[in-house]
Amino acid sequence: MRYSGTYDLLVVGGGINGAGIARDAAGRGLSVLLCEQDDLAAHTSSASTKLIHGGLRYLEHLQLSLVRKALIEREILLGSAPHLMRPLRFVLPQDARLRPAWLVGAGLFLYDHLARRRRLAGSARIDLRRHAAGAALKPQYVQGFVYSDGWTDDARLVVLNAMDARERGAVILTRTRCEKLEPSQGRWIATLATPSGRQTVTARVAVNATGPWVSQFAREVSPTNVSHSIRLVKGSHIVVPRLYAHRFAYLLQNDDRRIVFAIPYERDFTLIGTTDVEYSGDPRTVRIDPEEVDYLCAAVGRYFSQPVRPEDVVWSYSGVRPLLDDESQDPASVTRDYALELDRHPAPLLSVFGGKITTYRKLAESAVDILARELGSRAPAWTAHALLPGGDLPRGAYARFLRSLARAHPWLPAPLRHRYAHAYGTRVAHVLGDAHAMSDLGEELLPQLYEREADYLCRVELAQTAEDILWRRTHLGLRVGTADVGRLQGWLAGRASRAPDPAPQARPSGS
Repeated sequence: MRYSGTYDLLVVGGGINGAGIARDAAGRGLSVLLCEQDDLAAHTSSASTKLIHGGLRYLEHLQLSLVRKALIEREILLGSAPHLMRPLRFVLPQDARLRPAWLVGAGLFLYDHLARRRRLAGSARIDLRRHAAGAALKPQYVQGFVYSDGWTDDARLVVLNAMDARERGAVILTRTRCEKLEPSQGRWIATLATPSGRQTVTARVAVNATGPWVSQFAREVSPTNVSHSIRLVKGSHIVVPRLYAHRFAYLLQNDDRRIVFAIPYERDFTLIGTTDVEYSGDPRTVRIDPEEVDYLCAAVGRYFSQPVRPEDVVWSYSGVRPLLDDESQDPASVTRDYALELDRHPAPLLSVFGGKITTYRKLAESAVDILARELGSRAPAWTAHALLPGGDLPRGAYARFLRSLARAHPWLPAPLRHRYAHAYGTRVAHVLGDAHAMSDLGEELLPQLYEREADYLCRVELAQTAEDILWRRTHLGLRVGTADVGRLQGWLAGRASRAPDPAPQARPSGS
């Protein structure tokens, strides 16, 4: 399919910021085309600690404005997709050598009150000798604090934004690289390298939301200059078999004054991260270093009774954060705020620097506000009160939705029902279709993955490879072996040999 005509907006980059901008713009009636060189959320946006949070540790660096902005967004996001984003309670064991209890308590009080909080419980001091979270810790940790933040599946959050943009008329092209932006009469002629060859499209304005590549894109692909710069900081995580049975997460203080999280993950695992390491390599090939594994194992080992060794790691992942350069000496203290830079000459190009997953919606809203003025659009901002696909749960209550799903589909095994509910929310009806028994779901391609779901992921969520499905649309990669992956790859090859699914196409502006 060829994508011709003139679009109001070309978004380059299919991470959380690019997908959020495409969604916001499409919802304001603008014609949008988004291109991503790999899969949606293939890089930084699937490699976070998966938290929707204000950033408690940023208070120590006096980034009060950023924390307040993130806390406001935390409240909005938790309501926009209650199946995908949910509250999580964190336990902070007290270590007087690192920070006095009064300082931690004051920080948590400020964290509770910097922005309005309706969905989450406040912080409290706890006795770890009596609290459920204390049993997993070494006996010297007797006092601590508990506070609230939110958790999300970061890659699926990107996919939901791209889906919503697509349903509102945007064209979403994955495996499509923007090779060149050339100005023509105040607009951009973009050369796109697609799997089927090169194409050109025209856009009235363009967005450089390429994350770690933002400066390189501006320098090599477009004829513009940018004044902001970024620092590439690698953050790595490890996943180990479950360290404890309860639902609390931990925030662990380290001797270097950094913090490490230990978070319940995919029912049977614990997610541990993150590191902060200056990075100068290719963001597409970033990998965890043995020193980072040792660092994370040691951080957990200081607190937990059960030691964590490198050989316990069942999976690891790394991402390169494109942080707005504020000339901080310590990578951990570099601001997580963002900057939007508009260059109107020779044609309008907005470049996105920095940011964090929690503030992506606000970033997108601000970006489209700027672009709407350039395009002469008066459509108002709308995403602050909008639900993401699947988020329209009965009264916004996940437990109520899960019960209704069990009544409607009693034949679904409980583990599968829980996974479907968390991943798809009310869109589980689109996944199941007219299925009335397990046999209606088709062949079990690998444990817990049936043909009907795999077809939905390809047809609706733009998955193309086994990696897309196993590590970004689901996290079943944690539970499968090489033979299972081969079976899925064979099924995908067979599907690809048939006629491709028609992709909805936005109406070009033609002006």
